[in-house]
Amino acid sequence: MSQDLKFGWLSPVIGNQWSGHESIVLYQERHILPEALQYFDSLWIADHFYGFDARTDPFLEAWTTLTWLAAKFPDVMLCHHVLGHGYRPPALTAKMAATLQTLSGGRFILGIGAGWRGDEYAAYGYDFPKPSVRFAQLEEVIQICRLMWTEDHPSFDGTYYSIDDAAAPPLPDVVPPICIGAAGEKVGLPLVGRQADLWNSAFRGEEDWKRKVGIVHDSATDAGREAGDIELGTTIETALPTSDAESQELLERLGNLVVNGLQHFTMDFGHPPTVEHVHRFAEQVIQPLRAT
Repeated sequence: MSQDLKFGWLSPVIGNQWSGHESIVLYQERHILPEALQYFDSLWIADHFYGFDARTDPFLEAWTTLTWLAAKFPDVMLCHHVLGHGYRPPALTAKMAATLQTLSGGRFILGIGAGWRGDEYAAYGYDFPKPSVRFAQLEEVIQICRLMWTEDHPSFDGTYYSIDDAAAPPLPDVVPPICIGAAGEKVGLPLVGRQADLWNSAFRGEEDWKRKVGIVHDSATDAGREAGDIELGTTIETALPTSDAESQELLERLGNLVVNGLQHFTMDFGHPPTVEHVHRFAEQVIQPLRAT
């Protein structure tokens, strides 16, 4: 395997009955992340407005929280998991991204998708068109972002969005990579091939994964891109290992994913109370995978 293998930490912004109704990221910022992030390459925050058990449960806003974490932890990349593009106007998204890229010293990855939680859009008064439209809009959002990050006088006239000399100074010294969260084979994956630098999707078996990677790579080639330039990532929801046996099981599971081309694991460990088993995961899973 490789030193190029990357690990991300997903810190939950939700608070619920199992966290004493405190947003978990607040606990992790104090007790977990200062030690845990020495082993991880990236830090991820979900983008929703309210929780899934009860709407009154705390749920912190994604941009604000990630910006706060960027100042707290200056040595990791930063990504949303993933932004729903319809929650913010495209030009505002581009401006916010350019600003965070400047403030973080070039550590921001724009993680973005077409959105899926229709009740949330309705509650906040946002349009929620059918998936094909949302993905077509997403492509225009990405195009607008890249123009606003690289041009002094960017303009764009698309089917859904337009900008007219939407300057976003200061332009970022490092153009933020684009991470797209998508799984649909007809619309989402071809978009990944055309536009993504990093793809995050669920792994649902080798045959399914190989077919989807093939769609992404074919789309990239058709768009004149190098298929190998798209980093392949997935999110792993699991408890931290508490024994050698559990570490070995997780090592074998992730090792199989690496064999299938996975390069960036976003780890969702939920709400671990201490860093004890984070050290175990680093020593018995991360280090062997990177050393092989």
